Amino acid sequence: MGVDISAVFESAPTAYMLLDRELRYVWANRAYYDVTQRRPEQLIGQLYSDVFPAEGEADTMLRGSFDRVFATAQMDHLPLIPYPIADAAGQIAHRYWSATHLPILDPSGEVEFLLQNTHDVTELYQKAHNAGGKTSGADASETRGESGTESGVLLRAETVAQQNFELGMATRFFETVFDQAPSIIAIHSDTDHVYRLANREYLRIVGAHRDLIGRPAAEALPEIREQGFIDLLDRVYQTGEAITLHGVQAYVNVENGPPREVFVDFVYQPLSNPKGETIGILVQGHDVTAQKRAERELREAEEQFRMMAQNMPSHVWSALPDGDLDWASDRVYEFTGRGAEDVLGARWTEVIHPGDVDRVSKVWQVSLETETTYETEFRLRAADGRYRWFLVRAVPVRDAEGKISRWIGTNTDIEDRKSTEAALANLNATLEERVEQRNQTLERVNATLRQSQKMEAIGNLAGGVAHDFNNLLQAITGSLQLAQRELSQGRLAATRLDQAMGAVERGATLAAQLLAFGRRQPLEPRAVDLGRMLREVGPILHSAVGEGVRIETATARSLWNTLVDITNLENALINLVVNARDAMEGRGRLRIELDNCELDSETARVLTDVVPGEYVRLSIIDEGCGMPPEVIEKIFEPFFTTKPEGRGTGLGMAMVYGFVKQSGGHVAIESAPGAGTTVRLYLPRSLRTEKPVPLRHAGPVTGGTETVLLVEDDADVRRVGAEMLRDLGYRVIEAEDADAGLEAIESDQRFDLLLTDVVMPGRLTSRAMASRAQDLRPGLPVLFASGYSRDAIVHDGRLDEGIQLLPKPYRRETLARRLRELLDPMALANGVAMTSDDVVSVSAPATPAAPATSAPEDISGLRIVVCEDDTFIRLDLVEMLLAAGADVREAATGAQALALIKEAPTDRLLIDVGLPDRSGLDVARDAVALQPGLPVIFATGRERVPGSEDLPGARVLTKPFGQEALLRIVLETHGGAKAS
Repeated sequence: MGVDISAVFESAPTAYMLLDRELRYVWANRAYYDVTQRRPEQLIGQLYSDVFPAEGEADTMLRGSFDRVFATAQMDHLPLIPYPIADAAGQIAHRYWSATHLPILDPSGEVEFLLQNTHDVTELYQKAHNAGGKTSGADASETRGESGTESGVLLRAETVAQQNFELGMATRFFETVFDQAPSIIAIHSDTDHVYRLANREYLRIVGAHRDLIGRPAAEALPEIREQGFIDLLDRVYQTGEAITLHGVQAYVNVENGPPREVFVDFVYQPLSNPKGETIGILVQGHDVTAQKRAERELREAEEQFRMMAQNMPSHVWSALPDGDLDWASDRVYEFTGRGAEDVLGARWTEVIHPGDVDRVSKVWQVSLETETTYETEFRLRAADGRYRWFLVRAVPVRDAEGKISRWIGTNTDIEDRKSTEAALANLNATLEERVEQRNQTLERVNATLRQSQKMEAIGNLAGGVAHDFNNLLQAITGSLQLAQRELSQGRLAATRLDQAMGAVERGATLAAQLLAFGRRQPLEPRAVDLGRMLREVGPILHSAVGEGVRIETATARSLWNTLVDITNLENALINLVVNARDAMEGRGRLRIELDNCELDSETARVLTDVVPGEYVRLSIIDEGCGMPPEVIEKIFEPFFTTKPEGRGTGLGMAMVYGFVKQSGGHVAIESAPGAGTTVRLYLPRSLRTEKPVPLRHAGPVTGGTETVLLVEDDADVRRVGAEMLRDLGYRVIEAEDADAGLEAIESDQRFDLLLTDVVMPGRLTSRAMASRAQDLRPGLPVLFASGYSRDAIVHDGRLDEGIQLLPKPYRRETLARRLRELLDPMALANGVAMTSDDVVSVSAPATPAAPATSAPEDISGLRIVVCEDDTFIRLDLVEMLLAAGADVREAATGAQALALIKEAPTDRLLIDVGLPDRSGLDVARDAVALQPGLPVIFATGRERVPGSEDLPGARVLTKPFGQEALLRIVLETHGGAKAS
């Protein structure tokens, strides 16, 4: 008849639970759940220490019992253990338990589970302590019934449990000390030297695979009998006298290998009983194998050194740490004809030329004091009395502690070299003269070559310009002549005039391309989101490449803004897309990618002519025929083209390159025949927020009745301009140059707008004339007309602030709209985006950014040095600070910034970390050294500047940041103090 064991345990009145080897709950009976006030889902699979955490004595006692059961596979009993647990409400209750732990074995005999039988004896424990502490005499006798007996037993159990706990702790402590001791320790007993104990270091030497405990030494380590160690143990056991040995060599067998050599210092110490009889032997010692091997290697090295030194042609010697020679090779004695008594010690100077002794002795003394390499030249006396020059070198040899143990030196004969040097010195004067003559000849040849190359480049450029402009002039001439003939016959000439205007516009485009190539076009960069631009220009690109080309675009997330002239960038992109279409012969896949890119100093050096920093990268990737290296080398040259005659001007790539370089960026090309082409434009990152450009009204052209002062030195241009103005209804005052224009300005003549050419002859510039006009007539609109403005109104590649430009040549419609935008206040306030028939896009006057309204107070009068190598970022920072009233000086390099601080005191240094000449942190340190206490603000893309902690009060302004953050940190730095 079978028995349901689960039902038996479930009906048992005492608590049972089962743990696995990781001490996780596997099973518990109903009584266990009741006494612990837990549910099965709260226990099963959980670590007991997570469910019932405890510290100190309770945890140590319980874990010790668990360890004993798993280690010995024997039952362990804890008569009394204090173990607090939390009840169902989470309140900690201090409980006392009696626990029995039984091993549950697997089929192989290993302990698989631990069964705990637990009794809660808290009430009995408390009753025992209360009875023992509050009753005595007759009262106590009344409690000595059954309950009294249980209390007494429980108190004794508590005492025994405490003593066992303390004894166990002490035993484990001494076992830990014994096992972790750095020296070797073992204990033998009886006449056959049975191992009773062996620590970890002992097992490391003889082999951790050995089974020593309980076995005689000759059986456990059979190899040591032949080496005499068993005989030594026998002698100690028989005589009762200790044996101490040093550096004893021994060989121990290694598992799956040859015997291993070891050296040990050890003592065999007899252990005696109270009667004085030897009952065992304590083995204690140290492993000195490494030391002995090092000594042996040192001896072998010294022997090898002496053998090598004796066979070297140079002199070899060694000296003690104090500088006295203690050994010399035979070559020294053979050369000098002296013995060791005349060379070693401090007498080595006796074989040196008297004129060299003082100099050489000082050099030797410096090397001894500084412990650095000794090197000099001196003359040694040979056995025949003659002197020869020697190069002498010596290096210090250090011991394990880093102290000099000796010096090793060599003497190398350089007499022949000295003779050669003397001969060369005699020839040096005439050689220098011949070299100078040769250099002058080469310089003349190079000058001629450079001039020839320059003239060839100019000739190529002039030839290309002449070819294209002659074609344009031919078209204009032919169209006008035909128009004249048709007009004389009373026929319409509109078609001819349109052809002439088209040629004029092509000429203007060619001029713009040449300016772009030469980086002289007047750019108006603004903060642009290239992802938005790519979406807007998409239809134009699809139209440009045709249906046979599939355009794919990819824009990185969180794309930075860039500071660029959007119209020129769109033209450059269209140019590159059309080139890609032609390379693919109108069919294939074209990919356009936009992502953020940071060029470090190493990459910038490889690319050449590139400033390290943050860029937005625009990549155009085609599947076309590709280009060989010789074509790539010339791709940016003006009038160079790979297209058939008549299909390209050769200025497209030159224009792209010039525009990107003028914008502070870089162009890179990757291509190979048959592998397609990738063109990458790197455009500098802008910290500004993009502002949409409002569109101009493109309605009917209207004139006006206002008066315009027209200043133009070219009579034909002035006459045509005046006629256009009058045809639009304006009154016109004409002036042939800036001087005449100033006379009109300073007169009583009334006019409403100044229209002036940029470059004119005379003592006065058009810029100065316009400035004077606005001083005398505040609010006077000024419109500059120019085909090439040089440096008059364009600086650092962009149009000067507040300048209104009308590019030449211009149409009547363009002139009309520009005049109304400037004369009508509302039109100007609404922005100045060009319409499609304009030649160049021109924006409204840039308005300085207003100070942040939330700044606690202004920074008027603060003297600030701004050091930033990125031109556009530096201009942004300067604009923000100037608008807030600061006195700003700017620098592009660390050297320039330090020069400005030396020139005059400053209140703040605002500096980038990455500069082209040196680290911004080093520049800041030098600046603080020049002006102690100078507040420093690091403007960087990182959260912190390592190393800036040694600059008191230094602050970090993390890019990107706005004007408000900039003004606030400038004001807060050092409490807004100004330099004295």
